[in-house]
Amino acid sequence: MQQRNARSALLGLLILVFASSPAMADEKKKGKDTYRIGLSMYSLRQLFSSGKLHAFDYPKFAKETFGITDIDVWDGGFPKESRNDPKFYKELRKRADSVGSNIFLVMTGVVNANSKTAANPETEAKKFRAPVDQAVILGAKYVRVFLRAQSGDRAKAIAESMAVLTPISDYAKSKGVTVVIEPGASRWSAKGTFLAELAGKLKHSHCRLMPDFGKFEKAELYIGTEAMMKYTDVVSAKSHNFKADGNEERFDYNRLINTVKKAGFTGIVAIEYEGHKLGPVEGVKATQALLKRLQK
Repeated sequence: MQQRNARSALLGLLILVFASSPAMADEKKKGKDTYRIGLSMYSLRQLFSSGKLHAFDYPKFAKETFGITDIDVWDGGFPKESRNDPKFYKELRKRADSVGSNIFLVMTGVVNANSKTAANPETEAKKFRAPVDQAVILGAKYVRVFLRAQSGDRAKAIAESMAVLTPISDYAKSKGVTVVIEPGASRWSAKGTFLAELAGKLKHSHCRLMPDFGKFEKAELYIGTEAMMKYTDVVSAKSHNFKADGNEERFDYNRLINTVKKAGFTGIVAIEYEGHKLGPVEGVKATQALLKRLQK
């Protein structure tokens, strides 16, 4: 009996040592999900425009159809007469809460930082108070913006962008919301390297970045994503069409997602399907399957 107990104790000790070894720790780490898969409302735009899906039913639809509870909202999917109505946002929040969904982000428009075409920075910044206030009602942590920077001198484009983004970000901070900038809307801001430099110089806790695979200048898709990750809070997983093996046709998703994972990103990677060969539901599911395959 004593011999058997001694063998059992030794076996238990060996299991404990093996389980705590670096190799086992690495295996456990590999098995962990590195990011959460979310859904962009824009993926289902045809359903909203056709009247097949109402914004109030979107949280429940996303959960029941895809099993996704982290969702963003886009006012293009809202009834026009409701887009500035606080009651509408309160009801949408109520619907999301009732099914356990998290509205994590509000999509809004373009911040004009081009001094040749924009009003002064404070006036431009005030335009973005409404989406921040809507985010508060919805319980959303982020407001997504585009940035229109002047196309001339890079240093001047950064300085002008900082002048406009600072008051927007200050207001967002006062409300517990963070502004995230998505690439696009101008030559400079389609470059992830430019946005990373801007974020590094701005150093604002409530102004971060949001890489979108389909919005980069072509040459900047991979280097731009990598540059932005240091300042990234949300990732937009753009997709269009898929090969027979399930990979996306335009982008090397394996390379992109590896860049996201290597940065230690554990936030939301939101599906934004923009293809036409598949319907919106099928396109979201194809993107979701790809992201799940690369998630481990």
